[in-house]
Amino acid sequence: MFTNILLIIIGIAILVLLYFVGSAISLWIQALVSGARVSLIAIVFMRFRKVPPKLIVNVKIMAVKAGLDISTNDLESHFLAGGDVMRVAQALIAADKASIELNFNRAVAIDLAGRNVLEAVQMSVNPKVIETPLVAAVAKDGIQLKAIARVTVRANIDRLVGGAGEETVLARVGEGIVTTIGSAESHKLVLENPDMISKRVLEKGLDSGTAYEILSIDVADVDVGKNIGAELETDRAEADKKIAQAKAEERRAMAYAVEQEMKARVQEMQAKVVEAEAKVPLAMAEAFIKGNLGVMDYYKMKNIAADTQMRDKIGSPEDKKD
Repeated sequence: MFTNILLIIIGIAILVLLYFVGSAISLWIQALVSGARVSLIAIVFMRFRKVPPKLIVNVKIMAVKAGLDISTNDLESHFLAGGDVMRVAQALIAADKASIELNFNRAVAIDLAGRNVLEAVQMSVNPKVIETPLVAAVAKDGIQLKAIARVTVRANIDRLVGGAGEETVLARVGEGIVTTIGSAESHKLVLENPDMISKRVLEKGLDSGTAYEILSIDVADVDVGKNIGAELETDRAEADKKIAQAKAEERRAMAYAVEQEMKARVQEMQAKVVEAEAKVPLAMAEAFIKGNLGVMDYYKMKNIAADTQMRDKIGSPEDKKD
């Protein structure tokens, strides 16, 4: 019975061995026929390392056929590190055919950094055109201009790792457009010579520290916007008007307060006059009692008062009109 169990175990082991070795043999023969040196043991142990043998063998064959010498261990290491083996191989082949200097280690570093190394090589061969969003700026004469530029960039392989991306290039170009338009004496100069924008922006070396090399900056469109200077002057005049109105209202309130104060003082003085007039009969009565004022003196004073009243009435404007 023990012998039967042993035979079953040996049979299963042989079947497993045939499964691994059988599939490995077909890949080994494919590599051998293609001129790629991949040992049969390496193909078998790839499965144990959870590396797809077919992918590694196909990449190896593709590299050999393209005239590149990439070791199987390097391909396995890059796969285990989480990289895209096929894309790296295609990038190396494309760079080699385009006479672009790119070795395996740099391609692996670019791929592991999260950048598409194949796209970078293709962009080095065929530059890419990126368009800036609508950039608005104001010239010195107060007229707003709106410009759109197309930037032709080529990938810089040496700066792909650690270099800034497209967003930085677009931001710098937009800043350069704003600076150029803002330094122009008149918006007409920019409209007459739109190439002054691209020339001044290119002189600033905006591609430093980025993963791209700027080949050209072409102004696609320039439109006239609002008269910002006039709007600012209008707003300033409106603000000055409100300030003047506020000050005038303040002066009017002060004048009204002074007027009310003067009216109160007039009322106060009239009250004092009435008070003084009320004391006259008392003083006259006291003068009669003390003998300081006689009856004839009193009549004489009354005659003078009546005469004065008559003269005032005759000299009044109403009597003159009559």
